[in-house]
Amino acid sequence: MDESIFKAYDIRGLYPEQLDEEGAWKIGHGTAQFLRSLLHGYERGQEKAQSLAVGRDMRSHSPSLAEALMDGIRASGGSVIDIGMIDTPQIYFAINHLGTCGGIQVTASHNPAQYNGFKISGQQARPIGGDTGLLEIKHIATALRHTAAAGEGKVCREDLTEPYRRHVLRFLSSNLKRLKVVIDASNGMAGKWVPLIFGDLGLDITALNFEHDGTFKHDPNPLVEANLAELKQTVIDKQADVGVCFDGDADRLIMIDEKGQTVGCDILTALLAQYFLKSNAGSTIIYDLRSSWVVKEEIERNGGRARRDRVGHSFMKKTLKDTKGVFGGELSGHFYYRDNFFADSGMITLTHMLNVLSGHDGPLSELIDPLLRYHSSGETNFEVEDKEAMIKAFAAKYADAEIDYLDGVTIQYEDWWFNCRASNTEPLLRLNVEAKTAEILDAKMDELKGLLGEPVAH
Repeated sequence: MDESIFKAYDIRGLYPEQLDEEGAWKIGHGTAQFLRSLLHGYERGQEKAQSLAVGRDMRSHSPSLAEALMDGIRASGGSVIDIGMIDTPQIYFAINHLGTCGGIQVTASHNPAQYNGFKISGQQARPIGGDTGLLEIKHIATALRHTAAAGEGKVCREDLTEPYRRHVLRFLSSNLKRLKVVIDASNGMAGKWVPLIFGDLGLDITALNFEHDGTFKHDPNPLVEANLAELKQTVIDKQADVGVCFDGDADRLIMIDEKGQTVGCDILTALLAQYFLKSNAGSTIIYDLRSSWVVKEEIERNGGRARRDRVGHSFMKKTLKDTKGVFGGELSGHFYYRDNFFADSGMITLTHMLNVLSGHDGPLSELIDPLLRYHSSGETNFEVEDKEAMIKAFAAKYADAEIDYLDGVTIQYEDWWFNCRASNTEPLLRLNVEAKTAEILDAKMDELKGLLGEPVAH
């Protein structure tokens, strides 16, 4: 097992070179040890609280990794509730629905087919990342010797399709229109769960890449514009109301308007902020610091409290819970909900967007256009060896600006701003720039490239 597979938020690597069944066994053993150690005394006697929920995605090696993982959990004395081939948000539902001490989803999310990994959650679906237990799990797992000893824990299998479907659809409005929707499942988990959840609602759904054969027609990453080409063309050809592209494990999505234009996830956050604040007056809404100025403006214009946060699901979920906020949006396509255990869900995001479109007489672009007030660069990556020195150089050069260090450095002026933050795993700085005019944006991008060099493809 290659120790580099332990990332900031999850475990991920090439199969079988970096992650194989023996590594899965050790990670299962270590995770069960760690999560069960967090139980309070009264919980230790409860069978469900001693159990972990385990799910997996559609990758060809996910079944064998899941079996090895469950054997490792059982060898540690923990029990397993195997809930089968699911989208990642269903593991968050299962932990809360079943009352387990946590859960593990076998998935590599948006990575290519030769990758696999694990997303780990604790009680109530709290994220387990580098600063909340993943380092402890790594320490336990890498110290273990895989033995063939029989596991003490039990394993049972449960199909949560119906309760999960009810959970997602409880957010659906009663005035759903017969919308024309094109959905690209990216050969991922949306290919199974969109038909099960939305198949009998009277929607006119065109399905793209719903098949599961261990390959991807395009990489299951909807943030890459090239991966949206088929979806955009189909939306135009079918004269659809909206297009949706899910990532591999269906916890993220990107939306396309009826003109075939990509809707930025910060713009979608602003639109959903308007929607949520109609029924949750004065609530807090969380957004990540790469988001357009328009997000804060729309939250406050609609009477909400805007809370800017660091990039990353563990930060977003914690802040949403701490503030009891109703909703949160991230530029990566993760959208978080108070009434979904403060967790993200692609299926619930689709549900809320169907409500938005059903409650509006015009097309999606009509809702989006007023929000496109500023000009954005999108996220650009630059190879920089001394990342900290570059961030200090920015602070010195733009010392007359409003500056903060919530995540990297954010520099704000009246007519433009940028955020530059370091990658957790690579010698990269990630840059986002926004300005009031296209001319200012172009000028400032040229200025910043003078310091950073030319961007790299990523």
